[in-house]
Amino acid sequence: MTGFLVRLLISACGLWVASKLVPGMQITGGGTLLLAALLLGFVNAVVRPVLFVLTLPITVLSLGLFLLVINAAMLGLVSAFLSGFELGGFWSAVLSAIVVSLTGWIANWWIGPRGQVETLVVEQRR
Repeated sequence: MTGFLVRLLISACGLWVASKLVPGMQITGGGTLLLAALLLGFVNAVVRPVLFVLTLPITVLSLGLFLLVINAAMLGLVSAFLSGFELGGFWSAVLSAIVVSLTGWIANWWIGPRGQVETLVVEQRR
């Protein structure tokens, strides 16, 4: 349960950073931010794999760049369901997807698979 909450907060932080950096993306209120993070996690777990498989030839031909379009579509889907989450257009969605992905990647680098900060202790023998 801790891992789920940590990942939800990471997604919320990524959405918040994207709303501050990307023109055309707005999130009104903290509740909408957390709900958007929760819904984005659900959409990424259910819809994104199906869409990925269906668009695999395009993704291979574009050398993986089409994944940005898929991620932007997932953000667009979330914004369609939430009234306090607005995207200004396709490029706002693509830039937001990049910011959310980078934020999540950096945060997950510090967080282990169980959702806890992991440290490595190295002892030197003399």
